[in-house]
Amino acid sequence: MMKIIIVGGVAGGASAATRARRLSESAQIILFEKGKNISFANCGMPYFIGREIEDKNNLLITSPQMLRNRFKIDVRTESEVISIDRENRTVEVKDSANGNVYTESYDNLILSTGAEPVVLPIEGSSLPAVFTLRNLEDMSAIDNAVNSGAKSAAIIGGGYIGLEMAENLVKRNLDVHIIEAMDQLMPPLDIEMASMLNETLAGHGIKLYFNSPAQKITKHDGQLAVHLPNEQYVLSDMIIMCVGVRPDIKLAKNAGLQIGERGGIIVDRHTRTSDPHIYAVGDACELKTIPLGISAVIPLAGPANRQGRIAADNIFGYATTYRGTQGTSIVSVFDTCAAITGVNEKTLLKHNVGYEKVYVHANHHAGYYPGAQMMTIKLMFKKDDGKILGAQIVGTAGVDKRIDVISMAIQAQMTVFDLEESELAYAPQFGSAKDPVNMAGFAASNVMRGNSAVCHAGSIPKDDFILDVRTDKETARGIIPGAYHIPIDQLRDRIGELPHDKKIAVYCHAGLRGYIAERILKQNGFDCKNISGGYKTYKTCRKQS
Repeated sequence: MMKIIIVGGVAGGASAATRARRLSESAQIILFEKGKNISFANCGMPYFIGREIEDKNNLLITSPQMLRNRFKIDVRTESEVISIDRENRTVEVKDSANGNVYTESYDNLILSTGAEPVVLPIEGSSLPAVFTLRNLEDMSAIDNAVNSGAKSAAIIGGGYIGLEMAENLVKRNLDVHIIEAMDQLMPPLDIEMASMLNETLAGHGIKLYFNSPAQKITKHDGQLAVHLPNEQYVLSDMIIMCVGVRPDIKLAKNAGLQIGERGGIIVDRHTRTSDPHIYAVGDACELKTIPLGISAVIPLAGPANRQGRIAADNIFGYATTYRGTQGTSIVSVFDTCAAITGVNEKTLLKHNVGYEKVYVHANHHAGYYPGAQMMTIKLMFKKDDGKILGAQIVGTAGVDKRIDVISMAIQAQMTVFDLEESELAYAPQFGSAKDPVNMAGFAASNVMRGNSAVCHAGSIPKDDFILDVRTDKETARGIIPGAYHIPIDQLRDRIGELPHDKKIAVYCHAGLRGYIAERILKQNGFDCKNISGGYKTYKTCRKQS
């Protein structure tokens, strides 16, 4: 009889346990969890604090009793696996209830130890009212602080959890500060895309501090002070550290399993570690990413679930593989959504990948139908063959649908020409005959075919002649310094005003009229490029510079 031990629950461990049982009724399956809850929706915790979710019991996805009754799994909560003896295939377990330590053997072991929140090694990080958010106990502690009268909160870190906590604490009527060591929120996004969130947060009264690494935390007149560079400090009633997570690899490292350069447990495509009888899944793993195949640690629930299934498959002889992690993710902050899939531009530059990018601004459904909302898409693709490398989208509606479509395109190794041809559901309340995904494909494919050449708002060559083809009304609201203005509908009649001895960078509001102007000028002998994303992207780049 096969004996499987699983260390840790939540997404990866619970998925592995139930998949293993579905594959074998005879296997002995033991799941150890050092906490009280075997499987809970940790992504929902900020929303309980904000009371979007009113009953915290709704966050409990699977109870130990249900796993016992339905799946015949031996679930042992408050039981911490403290060591692994690989030679004898045993684990040492500490029962937190009575302090007893005992040994359990295994045929195959699955590690789902997850990740632990990073606590800054600064003075005051262990003071009362300084919190992290990893489990339901942390969530309750933060909620209790709010219920006890906290009026303000300082959030250290502007990533996913930091932003979600900021929104939900504002909903609880707290004054909120976000303190970020970098020059932007949401590090997976490129800075010009992330900067679109700043206005939304500021509009809800959240104060942002960039390039401001927290140096220490002290008590100050009944509050806590986060000290920043240049003798600045931020006062608040509570502090939440949201500076990221690191893989919990203590158990694996002590057992001598191979650890990667990114600090995660190295696994192969079958989720097998350097020990053939030990598998690892979820946030503790270091995996290859799609589409570049570089190593990364990406703590997301979807990949953890799939890896749990794959580990169980392989234990029972089904040689399924994990394709890799794209980091497809989305965050909502009040009425704004930001999403990403694949590789960001920072990573492409770091790895010297030959790429191009386009920006597209498009409505999430037909403009003539009430309620159309604009989204911005940044699409990156290989210069040589147009293969899609990554995308980022920021908007208020329809963002999730488009990022998922592009995510599948990346997984299928499609090109920008495939986005042109994508047939997507259309009715005026859902989309457009030319969906934003199609529009991104059109813009990128024009570049690949040589029908269009693009330059970018953050790096317009100084010697270029800049041409604005918007209307008089549009230019009255702002113009790129030094630009010459000819409305698009007058361009053919006034083409003699333009210099043939200079390169021309042309732009409109969002890019489409700029492309039309580019085609007119090129067919009249001008050396011309379209500023991708137009004046709208230029304003975004200027705000973040």
